[in-house]
Amino acid sequence: MTPPVASALVSAHPALTAASDAALAAYRDAVSRYTREQLRAVEMVGADGTDTMFVDVVVEDAVISAATKAGVNVLTEERGFVDIGSAVTLVVDPVDGSANAAAGVPLSCFSATVAVDGEFTESITTWLHTGLVWWASRTESTFRTSGCTDLASAAVSVLRPHERNWDAWSRVAREAKRIRILSCSTLDAAFVATGAVDAFLDAGSDTHRLMDIAAAVVLVGASGGVVVDAYDRPIEFDTDLTRRWSGIVAATPELAASLQEKVAG
Repeated sequence: MTPPVASALVSAHPALTAASDAALAAYRDAVSRYTREQLRAVEMVGADGTDTMFVDVVVEDAVISAATKAGVNVLTEERGFVDIGSAVTLVVDPVDGSANAAAGVPLSCFSATVAVDGEFTESITTWLHTGLVWWASRTESTFRTSGCTDLASAAVSVLRPHERNWDAWSRVAREAKRIRILSCSTLDAAFVATGAVDAFLDAGSDTHRLMDIAAAVVLVGASGGVVVDAYDRPIEFDTDLTRRWSGIVAATPELAASLQEKVAG
């Protein structure tokens, strides 16, 4: 099924669609006005402690403006927690796959998750290069996972390996039928929700921040799959951006458990 554009999502929270539309417009304006060198220039150190590219700043500014005008707080990796006193917070990744976006590789997304008094209720993922949108609530999704339960027959997307998790990464790669590295966690998760990919994971490197996997908790969970941490830590709303997870996004609980076992060794 082809996902709709954000403006067609009449069931979505208005702050979600406003933020998605703002992100898409800001990204497209940025790539038309600036060179790739300008887009990937480090502008600041974000609230999560990582370098922030110029493209992130441009899109995030537009998203924060749209979301706060819609009356909600914003939690984002660059600016941190923007609190306007609402019970509703958008957990936002303005540009997931920033390096892809700045380089012109068409694999980057905007994602946002609605948290009401700390509970994730709905999410949106917008493919910045196509405008396609995946939306779901905790109880409603038009997508279905593949239903795959066996790692040996699974197509698995992974984050790139690091020295700290090379052994775990290699165990997953040896067992899975197919491995992909797209460098965009939210897009990977959307592909799991639609059944295009059977699983996506950070193989134990503790790279994922909340905004990398919050949307998947809603989207994949409502589509028949599961999202867990490799080490069984709860994936929950928290404004502390130093927290990290090794997220596993899988078509079924059985496949998720198999991937946890491989990460654990």
